[in-house]
Amino acid sequence: MDVNTGDLKHWLARCPLVAILRGVKPDEAEAIGEALAEAGIAIIEVPLNSPDPLASIERLARRFGDQLLIGAGTVMTATQVAQITAAGGRIIVTPHADLDVVRAAKAMGLLACPGMFTPTEAFSLLAAGADGLKLFPAEAANPATLRGVLAVLPAGTMVLPVGGIGADNLAPWRAAGASGFGIGSAIYKPGDTAAVVGEKARRLVAALGD
Repeated sequence: MDVNTGDLKHWLARCPLVAILRGVKPDEAEAIGEALAEAGIAIIEVPLNSPDPLASIERLARRFGDQLLIGAGTVMTATQVAQITAAGGRIIVTPHADLDVVRAAKAMGLLACPGMFTPTEAFSLLAAGADGLKLFPAEAANPATLRGVLAVLPAGTMVLPVGGIGADNLAPWRAAGASGFGIGSAIYKPGDTAAVVGEKARRLVAALGD
């Protein structure tokens, strides 16, 4: 399946939750991916500060690449973008507003959802080709912050709060205009079994309310 700049909206329409598997190990990635898919999750991110992350991405992409959007988080360099592409990843997420990483991702045909916290960063990243924006750290902001940023960004800009998001606070962020959410410890913590991850994911999907 080819990735293009319109696909992020498609994946978020399927499910607006991005499962962030920080700390996942390659030998457990597929079972956890299966549990997430069964719960309705459509996007999985393996942060690059996980153990052997490229191996996990490769396993997930090989097993689920035709049904899920698999990619990497905590992407810091263009070299890493090339490695993620080779492993089968199709989306990169950064913790920071790095224009070069965004450009590298787009040059390689990947989706890019870089991190930002200010309108200045947001506009620069969109100009570089970002498909969506990660509002990070969301713990340091609030739904009113998101509403204000969206008021000045181009109509249709997809912004995903990340950090401190769980089933109990999805609703106000969605009401403020969030297109999706990056979910970390509320969906996976190192040591969680596939069954535990599946249970967490189902609770989160149910909390979306629609």
